[in-house]
Amino acid sequence: MSDLGIKICGVTTPEDAIAARELGANYVGMILSQGFLRSILPDEAVDIGRVGEAPLVAVLVDESLDEAERIAGLAGASVIQLHGDEDGEYTEELRRRGAWAIWKAVRVREPEDVTRAVEAVGDSVDGLLLDAWHRDRPGGSGVPFSWKSVRVARDRIPNDLRVIVAGGLNPGNVADAVHALRPDIVDVSSGVELHVRRKDPKLVREFVRNARGGE
Repeated sequence: MSDLGIKICGVTTPEDAIAARELGANYVGMILSQGFLRSILPDEAVDIGRVGEAPLVAVLVDESLDEAERIAGLAGASVIQLHGDEDGEYTEELRRRGAWAIWKAVRVREPEDVTRAVEAVGDSVDGLLLDAWHRDRPGGSGVPFSWKSVRVARDRIPNDLRVIVAGGLNPGNVADAVHALRPDIVDVSSGVELHVRRKDPKLVREFVRNARGGE
């Protein structure tokens, strides 16, 4: 799994962005919608992305199309990751407005959630991010979903859609998630933190190594 992509999300400092890249991450994710524990402003993302030298993933939740375009453009995002109730019409239009890729998060409780997401937005996005369902949170709950139960839906995802797995991943369980779901990318935030808003380089290193089969 040396070609497995790694995304370190919820990055809030230049130091963490640099460490993530040096330790093998392919993407640096930043929460650019406001009101969340790890939210930052677009101008902060520019500085962090510049020193991190990795593609920036702008995480947004239920922004208007104009605001999403503005935020992602200011930040210089390569990917926009949507965690709200955005539909296929929204994702198609947002993808048309920029050179960025669009990943749509799916809050998973059962295999049919994945199937419904493919039907709803599969033609208008570049990737589906499988995340755990939480009653009160659009993402970032820090708990995993049942990878084994969702495995039956994995083959229903078209080959041209990237599969990103998130939700409660950490160095101790990421290998199991990779084995169960064969993702293109794994996404971690709280699972590699020293404390909220600060990553632990040791945990990032272990996560990358275990995700890629102990290399």
